[in-house]
Amino acid sequence: MKLLLLVFIALLSSSAQAYNQQAMMQAYFGVVMIRGYNENGGMAYGSGVIIADHTVVTNCHVLRATKQPWVSRGEDTYPITTVRADVWHDLCVVTSPTLPFKPVPRGNSYALLRGQEISAIGHSNGVPAPITSIGEIQGLYPTPSGNMIRSSAKFLMGASGSGLFDMDGKLVGINTFKTAGHGGSIYFALPVEWLETLEKMPASTEFPVRGKALWEEDEDKKPYYMRAAVPESRQDWPNLEKISLLWTQQEVTNADAWFSLGLAEQSLKQLDAAANAFQKAVTLDGQFVEAWFRRGEVAQLLGDHQTVKDIELQLQKIDPLLVSIYQNYLQCEKNCQKQ
Repeated sequence: MKLLLLVFIALLSSSAQAYNQQAMMQAYFGVVMIRGYNENGGMAYGSGVIIADHTVVTNCHVLRATKQPWVSRGEDTYPITTVRADVWHDLCVVTSPTLPFKPVPRGNSYALLRGQEISAIGHSNGVPAPITSIGEIQGLYPTPSGNMIRSSAKFLMGASGSGLFDMDGKLVGINTFKTAGHGGSIYFALPVEWLETLEKMPASTEFPVRGKALWEEDEDKKPYYMRAAVPESRQDWPNLEKISLLWTQQEVTNADAWFSLGLAEQSLKQLDAAANAFQKAVTLDGQFVEAWFRRGEVAQLLGDHQTVKDIELQLQKIDPLLVSIYQNYLQCEKNCQKQ
């Protein structure tokens, strides 16, 4: 049912948010492929984004398997000579002196909003031309410098190191890791602000680049939003409930933590507990549209018609277009085939 809910909300996003076509084309042409032969003679590949003259950012894990990586666009290739590596944050900036393409403009992850439309552009599955995927911001998780971004903009193998752009064509994140499961993948991008420190680091000529990234840390040492993503994508509701309970205890004012708990409890048919969790989420973040929808859905299942109506008034304040989408969603809960 979560998929159907996101489709309903996307109807609003697609009709309400415009994009800068010329700027998005510049973003598209600012994405390149990173390639190289691995130790077994096979081809290693990933994506990168041009962030300055002759300079490309990619994920360090893209550079683990090759001693002589290069940048490519179509049939053209450009040698990589140096790298600045922040392995733990999984960001590497490489230099390619003959690269002739223009850099993309940078945005600000702090300025992003939940529900905002964004675009992932990268070489998913190693295709020669970049693939564009439109999605929305699903979560923003503060770090000491920039917001880690959870989005619904898809990227596949080969798009590690690709760009996440706002609809003005500004780079806001680097697509890096995702979960997988029958409930759907969850996609994470590193904040563009992390580049500022990386660009000041000393350059090296040593390849491959080795080391563990933060998203490869032991599960019990990861931030809660990462720990919760795996059971959510696998629809492992008991485990999600367990993690989310810990999350809400450690971060009482985090709306995402309460939403995660509500999602688990709703799926486990613990409707009163789910209603309480979703209510806390919207109390902490009154613009959390999916949490409002979920709160209304649970209220309907509990026969709480007054709350269902009250939520319409709240959605009216956010955007009047949401009201009809909400009504259709709840009606579909009763009459439509489950997704």
